[in-house]
Amino acid sequence: MEKKIVRERSSAVRNKILQILAEKKQALAHKDFQLIMNDFCDRVTIYRALDKLHDDGKIHKITGVDGVIQYAICNKCLDKHRHDHVHFNCVKCQKVSCVENSEPTIHLPKEYQVHEIQCLVSGICPDCQ
Repeated sequence: MEKKIVRERSSAVRNKILQILAEKKQALAHKDFQLIMNDFCDRVTIYRALDKLHDDGKIHKITGVDGVIQYAICNKCLDKHRHDHVHFNCVKCQKVSCVENSEPTIHLPKEYQVHEIQCLVSGICPDCQ
C-alpha cells in the first residue's frame, strides 16, 4: 500500500516538472525547480524525478557555461532520443534554451563512436537585444 502512494507522488512530481518546463520554455536547474515547487516535495524527490524523466527520454540535460546541469523538455524525440541540436546561453538574462533545427556538424574519425553531443553557444538572446 505504501509503495503505491510513493509511486503516485513521484508521478505527480514528474508531471509537475514537465508542466513547469512547458510553461517556462527554457532549461531549468534543480535549484529552479526547488524554488518553483517550494513545499510540493523535497530536493531528493526532485533529483529522482529529473533522473527518471531523463532516463525515459522526456527531458534532456544541458551543462551550462558555469557547469550547472539544466534540464529542458524533449519536443522532437519521436523515434530516437537524441539532442544534437545547439543550446544557447544568454549572457544577459542567463536563460538557456534549445535552438531546434540547428545541428552542429562534427567530423570524427570512424573509429570513434559518438554517444552524445553537447553544443552550447553563448551570446545575447532575441529577448535581450
